[in-house]
Amino acid sequence: MLNELFAILAPIMISTGIGYAWGKSGTEFPTDFISRIVMYIGTPCLIIGVMAKVKVQPAVMGDVALATAIVMTAMGLIGWLWLRSLKLSVATYLPPLIFPNNGNMGLPLCLFAFGQTGLALALGSFMVMMVATFTVGLLLVAEGNWRDRLLSVAKQPVIYSMAIAVVLLVTHTDLPRWLSNTVDLLGGIAIPLMTIALGVSLATLKIQFLSRSIAFSVARVFGGLLLGYAVCEIMGLTGVSRAVVLLQSAMPIAVFNYLLALRYNRQPEEVAAMVLVSTLIAFAGLPFLLAVLL
Repeated sequence: MLNELFAILAPIMISTGIGYAWGKSGTEFPTDFISRIVMYIGTPCLIIGVMAKVKVQPAVMGDVALATAIVMTAMGLIGWLWLRSLKLSVATYLPPLIFPNNGNMGLPLCLFAFGQTGLALALGSFMVMMVATFTVGLLLVAEGNWRDRLLSVAKQPVIYSMAIAVVLLVTHTDLPRWLSNTVDLLGGIAIPLMTIALGVSLATLKIQFLSRSIAFSVARVFGGLLLGYAVCEIMGLTGVSRAVVLLQSAMPIAVFNYLLALRYNRQPEEVAAMVLVSTLIAFAGLPFLLAVLL
């Protein structure tokens, strides 16, 4: 069991560690450029490439996506009530509670733990989170009208790759070999760049407001896990679907929350501390969660 756990976690921890060392070395890392490569090329190709090959029933994918949406909605409602009782800013503190890091951390974790099927189901969860981030997330932190927010969503290639992937999945259509090889090649850059970029981001973040950061980090990781468990029980999810929902629900606060806070001046230093603390908590707890799920 220990060897299996190490085989799953080692690639993520090593690649994240490489990014962390890079960030601490002071060597330039073009974060904006890398993020664009991942979001505009790597991730869309990864989604299409995986969905074209994996044998997953559309209903199973739909269950994982629905479960993720329910968990995020429940976390949002509970978090809103909690923040109102504490008289804290909803725009600052609610997005970190709602949006987990089920891209940079969740996708490789599900891949190494459950193979291509796990990755495909994790992509279903990731797609729900992406849509929610560019709609609900922007609604919470940004000022402006709905037209601007919808245009922001419409500019994301991930949205169109989702539509293509769903069509391929439902119709059981195979891509031409040349196209399959191309999307596999380009999609292969997504996960390594995600984990390295995560490490670089962690190297640049600083812990401030420690007690509050710990409280929100625990709420994100363990609260998400409990909600994921409750939803899985209610929906009767089993097997890999259940494991993926639980893992994705227990992911730490996504780095993207810090970028949103920085862009819209929503106390980015405190959000950065939450991202770092929650990631450390998640890394500490993952071996135990995986031991239960495997």
